[in-house]
Amino acid sequence: MADIGEGYSATTTEVAVDAPSSMHNAFSEERRAKILEVVTSRGRIRTSELAELLGVAEPTVRRDVADLDRQRLLRRTHGGVLALRPAYEPELAARAQLNVPGKRAIADACLSLIDDRDSIFLDSGTSIEMIAEALRRALTEAPPGSVVRPAHVTVLTNAIRIASLLSDVPTVRHTVLGGQFRSLGGCMVGPLALENLQQFTVNTAFVGVTGLSDNGFSVSDLGDAQLKEAIMDRARRVIVPMDSSKIGADDFRKVCDLDRVHTVVTDRADPWLRAQCDLHGVEVIVAPP
Repeated sequence: MADIGEGYSATTTEVAVDAPSSMHNAFSEERRAKILEVVTSRGRIRTSELAELLGVAEPTVRRDVADLDRQRLLRRTHGGVLALRPAYEPELAARAQLNVPGKRAIADACLSLIDDRDSIFLDSGTSIEMIAEALRRALTEAPPGSVVRPAHVTVLTNAIRIASLLSDVPTVRHTVLGGQFRSLGGCMVGPLALENLQQFTVNTAFVGVTGLSDNGFSVSDLGDAQLKEAIMDRARRVIVPMDSSKIGADDFRKVCDLDRVHTVVTDRADPWLRAQCDLHGVEVIVAPP
């Protein structure tokens, strides 16, 4: 009886140790597969967002990401994760649904940087579309007799959606650059747009990007990058409205180094961004949702 009891005890002890270990490994593999799926589809994501999405602690996600990085299945960045190969650029309508509260907060902060009778360039992109929406609201929905700042603005843009948003606002004079229409960005690019741009100078250019890393600002399209470079040469001040998901990301084509811009407006404080901007003399404005 003692021998049977000891054997039974040993067997059950072995199962009790091995089963949770196997389950743990299975859960880890499932979680890492999910991380790869999300990162591949989005191109980039913050570690904190992954932890919330998976319902686990952030240190757990960081360990998973470190392991996947060692296997060269993805790349770790400052506070986030990047796909090794940039995902194909999503449609503008799909991008417009991402981090809406953060982009609205950024837009409101950018609106406060526009002076009355200012001349500005509004680039393509969902964050900058929200600046146009905020400007439209400020100029058309203010109570009668109230002081609106800014009251009159001259807008230059290469984005069709932005031109449409501001076309019937009486105190906005707007000019649209001609060129080759880029449907994914809803904007004009190419040689004709670059030639048109040389006729203008603006006080402030609001320039959209899809990534900022140690390599500088980047976007997914060559023609888009060229136009952004050109407008920076025609503006007295360059402001980059950039939600926090772009921090640490590298996209297809570099636009410029960080020190080429004057101000970055974002929706979440990031130690790496703050340190880099301080190093290069760039102002950071954090506008939490």
